[in-house]
Amino acid sequence: MKFAGLLSREAAPRASVPLTDHDDALIWAVALLLSIGFVMVYSASIAYAEADPDTHNRHFYLIRHGVYLTISLIVGWVVYHIPSRVWQEKAPYLFVGAFVLLILVLVPGIGKVVNGSRRWINLVVLNLQPSELMKLAVVMYAANYTVRKAEWMHSVRKGFMPMAIAVIATGALLLLEPDFGAFTVIASIAMGTLFLGGINGRIFAALLVVSLGAFVVLIISSPYRLQRVTGFMDPWQDPYGKGYQLSHSLIAFGRGEWLGVGLGGSVEKLFYLPEAHTDFLMAVIAEECGFIGIAVVIALFATVVRRAFVIAAQARDQERYFQALVAQGMGIWLGVQSFINIGVNMGLLPTKGLTLPLLSYGGSALLANCSALAILLRIDWENRQTLRGYKV
Repeated sequence: MKFAGLLSREAAPRASVPLTDHDDALIWAVALLLSIGFVMVYSASIAYAEADPDTHNRHFYLIRHGVYLTISLIVGWVVYHIPSRVWQEKAPYLFVGAFVLLILVLVPGIGKVVNGSRRWINLVVLNLQPSELMKLAVVMYAANYTVRKAEWMHSVRKGFMPMAIAVIATGALLLLEPDFGAFTVIASIAMGTLFLGGINGRIFAALLVVSLGAFVVLIISSPYRLQRVTGFMDPWQDPYGKGYQLSHSLIAFGRGEWLGVGLGGSVEKLFYLPEAHTDFLMAVIAEECGFIGIAVVIALFATVVRRAFVIAAQARDQERYFQALVAQGMGIWLGVQSFINIGVNMGLLPTKGLTLPLLSYGGSALLANCSALAILLRIDWENRQTLRGYKV
């Protein structure tokens, strides 16, 4: 089987595989991001945790984040030991399962409402956010679909429409929560996978135009989203209203300058910047660690995304096309979501409500991210075993 686009051998150079067991650069980058997140979540949440009448414990979020991280790493270890061919076989079922969870979260009594959004299912130990699991499911499903429909990638009816219907149905459920940010990431994963899988260029161009038009309509038709866009364009016009979050995020970036005010020294996290330990963690990093801290985090994310595409190139050279598309899908997911989150924090994009992968507080996100990276490391391990002549 031969794919067009970036998966074809003619489209990209062959990647050499070092004869070691794992991709050390990827492992170190992920370990550093998780470590930075652990420290910065604690720093950003101390004031909130101490003032919370339900806890009065400054270590509350640190402990919970530590528990989430431990569970996520254990699950990741288990996922790593599952052969990638199993994910290929089970991808459609994984997508259906995630889709059912998106339906259940909208059912009163099952879905939990926080700040006007119904995005979580209370599992006692943690609040499960199905949209995070759907991101992982879409990576698998899109890769599996593209491999199965490889010969139909030039057909609108047989190649494009079934995937489009699945994404639109998923998007409809996400918009009912509402979770526009997750829909943006999921749509990016699906479109990116189709493009890399060799979808017809004209179909893809038309898809881009239609998608941009649909996003504009969604923004204009919703006063809530429109308010976020107008607030993003000039946050200082209403700094105590629709521009409140962004204006305080920009203040945090300004205070940080080159080297930051020092770890724990942020002022904006003291009840000025909402969601400081989740959506706006990057602003706290900017204030406490300065430009250097921001540059380090961005460099680490760039390393993760680059290694994902290198691993994909190695799988492609071995004609393991599902694995190649999954690796690229992981890279698209983490790259797009980190870009959007950092862009929102810096005032380059409207507020989306997306967390920073591997760093922000949140059990579902950590669980999905660690599972995704475990699968990526498994694909890398299988690439190296195949190169050595072993059957995987």
